[in-house]
Amino acid sequence: MTTFDGDRYSRQTRFSPLGVHGQERLAAARVAIVGCGALGSVSAMALARAGVGSLRLIDRDIPEWSNLPRQVLFDEADVAAGVPKAVAAAAHLTRINSRLAVDPVVVDLAATNAEDLLGDVDVIVDGTDNFEARFLINEVACRHGVPWVHGGAIGAEGRVLSIVPGSTACLRCLIPDPPAPGALPTCETAGILGPTALVVGAVQAVEVIKLIVTGRDHARGTLLVCDLWEGVWRTVDLSPLAEAGCATCRQSDYPWIEGRCGGRPTPLCGRDAVQVSARGGAVDLESLAARLSTIGKVHANRWMVRADVADGIQLAVFADGRAIVSGTKDEAKARAIVSRFLGA
Repeated sequence: MTTFDGDRYSRQTRFSPLGVHGQERLAAARVAIVGCGALGSVSAMALARAGVGSLRLIDRDIPEWSNLPRQVLFDEADVAAGVPKAVAAAAHLTRINSRLAVDPVVVDLAATNAEDLLGDVDVIVDGTDNFEARFLINEVACRHGVPWVHGGAIGAEGRVLSIVPGSTACLRCLIPDPPAPGALPTCETAGILGPTALVVGAVQAVEVIKLIVTGRDHARGTLLVCDLWEGVWRTVDLSPLAEAGCATCRQSDYPWIEGRCGGRPTPLCGRDAVQVSARGGAVDLESLAARLSTIGKVHANRWMVRADVADGIQLAVFADGRAIVSGTKDEAKARAIVSRFLGA
């Protein structure tokens, strides 16, 4: 007896490299997606439609108007409602596949929670927009032996790399140190085309399906790089890096998990906003909403409170104590606003 709807997946199971056995593996699989933005939402939708049994959606943010051209799980109603991306994405995915088990987690991936969120799944998908989160994913993956699929998209260019600890090069092998802030283009500075995210997210989803169906031994260890505007596709062989290894995958050095790296305020890609990490722990959102209502317009739900706290400045506070300050890219100003209104 199969663990899936045979009629629903009949076209997939006719694809011989997958077959009925592969579909059963998908139905039993647990996948974590870190970031429900452009790449994460495409990957999540593709995996839900492919019949993956369980998805954990981890995201720190809420939908914005500028997300709609490329983040396929959100619509104008989600922006107006101000519901966190993970929650809105989960609602859309369960309408696509009612048998899907979805676990929306509204947090910022950090050293304090990364192992709990990522250590017990079969595959991790990188839908993030910053290197701190990617290095955390890499370290959890290496420590717990979990394969993961790295992706990135800027402008019309994309890259995808499947990482299998112990077999392929890891992220630190490829990028020994995170680039300095401002050293690389972002979707804010260079823009991004919606189809770029669609292609990269779809390739990531295929890589996840292959890892689940064929196992980690089939990972090729090559970096796919594409330029959709120029119509150029190429692969880069990373086997020399895999043979050499690095301090993380060879020597069990985990500076991001252990808190020796990271923790600064984070400008959010594609937005005039800065995230300030939680310092004081969980927040009583009801009491906070009451306090902030004396200052400006407040929108509150069980996940977060948003308030207009100054001319052109909006403060969003999440239940875990995290805050996003919109209307500035100045990290010091964002920290000062959080300190002023939250005392943290």
